[in-house]
Amino acid sequence: MADTILRGQAAVVGVGLSEFGEVPGWSHFELMAQAVQRALADAGLNKADIDGVFAVVDRASLPAAMTAEYLGLRPKVMEGTMLGGSSFVNFLQWAALALQAGLCEVALIAYGSNARSGKIRPGGAVPIPYESAYGARLVTSYALAAARHMHQFGTTREQLAEVPVAARAWARKNPKATMRGPLTIEDVLRSRMVSDPLTVADCCLISDGAGAVIMTRAERAKDRPKKPVYLLGVAAETSHQGIAQMHDLTVSAAAQSGPRAFAMAGLAPKDVDVLQLYDAFSINTLLFLEDLGFCKKGEGGAFVCGGGIAPGGSLPVNTNGGGLSCLHPGMYGVFTIIEAVTQLRGEAGERQVPDAQVGLAHGNGGSLSTQVTSLFGTEDTL
Repeated sequence: MADTILRGQAAVVGVGLSEFGEVPGWSHFELMAQAVQRALADAGLNKADIDGVFAVVDRASLPAAMTAEYLGLRPKVMEGTMLGGSSFVNFLQWAALALQAGLCEVALIAYGSNARSGKIRPGGAVPIPYESAYGARLVTSYALAAARHMHQFGTTREQLAEVPVAARAWARKNPKATMRGPLTIEDVLRSRMVSDPLTVADCCLISDGAGAVIMTRAERAKDRPKKPVYLLGVAAETSHQGIAQMHDLTVSAAAQSGPRAFAMAGLAPKDVDVLQLYDAFSINTLLFLEDLGFCKKGEGGAFVCGGGIAPGGSLPVNTNGGGLSCLHPGMYGVFTIIEAVTQLRGEAGERQVPDAQVGLAHGNGGSLSTQVTSLFGTEDTL
């Protein structure tokens, strides 16, 4: 009973995106406020209805309190634990628990960043002395994982390149995506090397942008204008902070968070219609497909070959274009939730996955350090 106590008890009733890509002259809080305003309109609620704030905002020392102050809120519940890009998927479980316990009635999950126009470089030097002393940067960690995967399982550069190519194919169906031009395997292989074996096309964008999610208890969600999307399962796991402490460069903590989230939801990978995976780098997608059980360890490269995760493939992954082609403003986790909700509502336009009933949103933080898996479903899945 304990591991299923949150299943279907809370629902997303509103989502909002700010303008994104490059938005000069906007602060991270202004972008966040725009996303919140749009999420509230989507939910048919007012700002005064929010009494729970779960937020991380770039360069905010007290993110939840500063978000509440900027928006003019006096929340009963605040949470701003920083786990990197997985923070927002992690907030789902705390928001759901707070709603279930009656500690708040309307929970806001929010993020904002002007990383591009503010010239913030999230991929900078890692703050770990025994790694940064060797010139390691964030991308170095993921390049190490990619190189190890290639060595251990025979994964090829062409297979890695399938990931950004698939993301771009989805982005071309999304009129709001930042990068919508054609992209081929050859384009990825010929692009500038950043950290061997990862080229610039294997690395996420640096964008301005913000996202917001509004949650309520399930019984209240039915009264909102849009179709509720229910949280069915969520689980978090961390294995290390610095990449030098990762036990196995080819196995992330998603191998633990995934099964626990599926157990809470009473589902298995075969039940998932659409996946939103944190694709900061191309290797992420391969690791998470394997660790979450969509293919066996070491078979991620073969799984994505021939457009396996692209439009028309066997498994729709990162249907908005992901962090590789849609947007990536410093941290991407909240956008996995927003796209999963959009798909399950049937509001994704040309990129809509037919009859999507179950969606997975997975967050990643740090150097493959923190992993949080969440599962969402329509009313038919309850």
